[in-house]
Amino acid sequence: MDYSIISIKSVPTEEQGTLSFFEGERDLPFQIKRIYYIHHVSAGIKRGAHAHKTLQQMLFCPYGSVTIILTDGKTKEEILLDDPCKGLVLEPGLWRDMVWNIDNSVLCVAASQYYDKDDYIRDYDEYLEYLKTQKDIVK
Repeated sequence: MDYSIISIKSVPTEEQGTLSFFEGERDLPFQIKRIYYIHHVSAGIKRGAHAHKTLQQMLFCPYGSVTIILTDGKTKEEILLDDPCKGLVLEPGLWRDMVWNIDNSVLCVAASQYYDKDDYIRDYDEYLEYLKTQKDIVK
């Protein structure tokens, strides 16, 4: 499955917390063109249910706990984002669902492209058909 988990750089300061950061094209394999976040979600809520044709993303949870469920049409994996220093880099062609484990958890996303509704695949059967035409995405 085409994803990686990265450690977000963090600088602790005595009695003043920790500053964490990442940089596009240095820490991420893409230039950041958009950042968004999802918040005010109750525990147990499932979001996502889509894949992207070309978009790359890095997901991280600066507060709370969110489980990311990924599939490439063959296998399924779950990644727990519950540490603000853990990032999940997703390459194109992965179906994802996100499940909130704790009320009001925050999921942040750095994206390689501006929003484009045509980059989304929102129907799972259509996604499976799409994968058949994308031999370079399916590994």
